[in-house]
Amino acid sequence: MPDADRPQELPARLLTDPEMIHACRVRDFAKVFRLVKTRAGIYPSMIARRCDLTPSRVGEVIAGRRQLLHMDVIERISDGLRIPGDMLGLARRPWETPQALTVTERAAPQVAEPEDRSLASLPGPDVDSILALATRTNLSAATLEAFRSSIKDYWRRDDQHGGEALRPAVVGQLRYVVGLLKESRPPSIQHGLYGIAAELARLTGWTYFDSRQYNQARTYFTEALQLAKEIDDRHTMANVLACMSLQATYQDKPADSLALVTAAQDQARSAFGTTPRVLSMLSMREAFAHATLGSRTATHQAIGEAHRHFEQIQASDPDPSWVTYFDELKLIVDTGIAHGRLGEAATAEPLIADALRREARTNQRGRAFHAFWLARTQLDQGKVDQACSTATQALESASVVASERVSGHLREFYDQLAPHRQEPVTLAFEARLRAVLPPVSGSLHP
Repeated sequence: MPDADRPQELPARLLTDPEMIHACRVRDFAKVFRLVKTRAGIYPSMIARRCDLTPSRVGEVIAGRRQLLHMDVIERISDGLRIPGDMLGLARRPWETPQALTVTERAAPQVAEPEDRSLASLPGPDVDSILALATRTNLSAATLEAFRSSIKDYWRRDDQHGGEALRPAVVGQLRYVVGLLKESRPPSIQHGLYGIAAELARLTGWTYFDSRQYNQARTYFTEALQLAKEIDDRHTMANVLACMSLQATYQDKPADSLALVTAAQDQARSAFGTTPRVLSMLSMREAFAHATLGSRTATHQAIGEAHRHFEQIQASDPDPSWVTYFDELKLIVDTGIAHGRLGEAATAEPLIADALRREARTNQRGRAFHAFWLARTQLDQGKVDQACSTATQALESASVVASERVSGHLREFYDQLAPHRQEPVTLAFEARLRAVLPPVSGSLHP
């Protein structure tokens, strides 16, 4: 392409602006397009032409009436506006300047290091796809178990480190398994593949949810629901609906949250062999929805149901692997959080504190999340010193895990400290918050 025809580069000051970086990271294209218009002088009609979109579609995005979710559209935006791929969660785009060409002086040719040769010799994904078409993969029950084992490992590492770094591997495996579904296989193997694909889609949705990229999360949760429905796996459908219910509470859609968890309970009750642990977990999600709605009586009833089901658990129960995390400690801390959501801080505090004391040190995100809730209940009772100390502990756990959901909670906690902003404990917490978490655009604080 001649230089005259190359798309206009965005100004470096825009690409390095925190507001632009955040908008790209969460794929808020309404804000991206507005910033491109006001800061780079590229108007909607030109945005449409460069990104192969219609002007009306761009206008709807800017007005907030349409969202852009499909990966091919996101890639066209990256290429058309010259937004580096990593800013939008994409691989390095072909037009981006290679690392080797960023030096200003001509350097003498050098022999590539062994590591560089190894990376350069890897076939591209298109070659992998061609080879996959030419090879029939023989699957057995052992192969399915290997997939399930890798998923368990993904969940373990998600608890320890967050899902941001895991997502490319999970999405890659999801695409691979979905590709396997296109071949004819024995019913038992095909059924197992659908279940594995559904869980990989749910895990992908969870990583986006934990990053507060809610539209992408919902897309993958919906895909998981459809995959589970193909094999009438009502347990998995119940679990996915429960995840979507939890996300709705974060999006301040409590009525949606209640509708989704009610649907999850319907699926679980209609399935054969639903265990008390599953019903207990779903009752607790129902309690969260009622608490967000401010329904005190309904919240207490749902908490009571969760504990009643939990008391019926037997060691021999055939619990699905995805619910085994819901143990006694999780029941206790979630009970505390439900009371906290309802504004019953004095009841919530000892429950969350007890669970946090006994929680595994390796579950860094869980510890950060639960410490935040403990700090919030302490602050609600006017215990500012204790609350700031607990929130600082949460920061230490948050510093070693990539979870925008937890980081967002801790920034919200700082907002709640506004009446105590000049107190020494608040200033100390603010200093630590600035050191641990990056600043958020459009905010006067971390």
